[in-house]
Amino acid sequence: MNNISPRDAFWNKVYELAQKDKDIVIVTADMGAPSLDKFRKNLSTQFVNVGIAEQNAVTLASGLTLAGKKVFIYAIAPFISLRCLEQIRVENAIIKIPITIVGVGVGFGYEDSGPTHHLIEDVAIMRSMPNIRINNVTDNILAEYFADKCCQKKTVTDYIRLDRLSHSDIYNSKYDFSSGLAVAKKAKDYYIISSGTMVPVALKAAENLSKNKIDIGVIDIFNLPINERKLISLLKGVKKIITLEEHFLTGGLGSAIAEVLCDNSLLIPHKRLGIALEKGYCYKYGGREIIRKYYGIDQESVVIEINKFIRRKK
Repeated sequence: MNNISPRDAFWNKVYELAQKDKDIVIVTADMGAPSLDKFRKNLSTQFVNVGIAEQNAVTLASGLTLAGKKVFIYAIAPFISLRCLEQIRVENAIIKIPITIVGVGVGFGYEDSGPTHHLIEDVAIMRSMPNIRINNVTDNILAEYFADKCCQKKTVTDYIRLDRLSHSDIYNSKYDFSSGLAVAKKAKDYYIISSGTMVPVALKAAENLSKNKIDIGVIDIFNLPINERKLISLLKGVKKIITLEEHFLTGGLGSAIAEVLCDNSLLIPHKRLGIALEKGYCYKYGGREIIRKYYGIDQESVVIEINKFIRRKK
């Protein structure tokens, strides 16, 4: 287990690069983090707090970008993505001004703050617009990779999905992330396809299923749009796939994978595990695992559903 969260790993890397590159600017919507304290104190001319005004953060960031800056905006994930959706659509998707949008606490990251702070719609919304790349952070190594990449010159807006909690690293610093996806666990016949905070759940489920002599692998999709050519090559000869996400099924990762299968005439049985619209928003309290259990995406429920799907003959 890491001592710091992906959020702090991300901002620590940005800070390291910003010390040498004065064009890197942080615009925050009244958000704090241990890793941001260094910015506020030591790089004050590269740090702007707009207050609880996420729409203003997007517009300010877009203006600074036109002036040659490399701008990151940061807030709680549902507010930095959904509250300022019109600004993102107009300034970043339509006008194509490339900023970096950083949201912390995706999915049920703010577990006991209730449905206003849960974010289970953003992938569907963000991937419906051009010129926006979704970056789903799985561990600290990937967080640092995205931080470094977003500090370079670019032509699209990056949307970074960060978790609040610490996780064990899945990758090492030498891993090549350029394809936008990775095989976290290799297999021949079956794969769970997941991303972000659900990849550890997928890996544990795969480990559990292996005890029942089911050899199932895990593919981590950390960039959307999907690298279709790479994914198709990985799925060659695979018998069945399962997608797993902490997101509404409508428009999410499972939908994106289904589109790839359909558009490329790949006849692979596909089971989507995620949040059904009819379950609605969750008002249960007691932690993330309780909420996941309510939606049937906790590790135990996932193992049961995958077992049934794989053993089904048709």
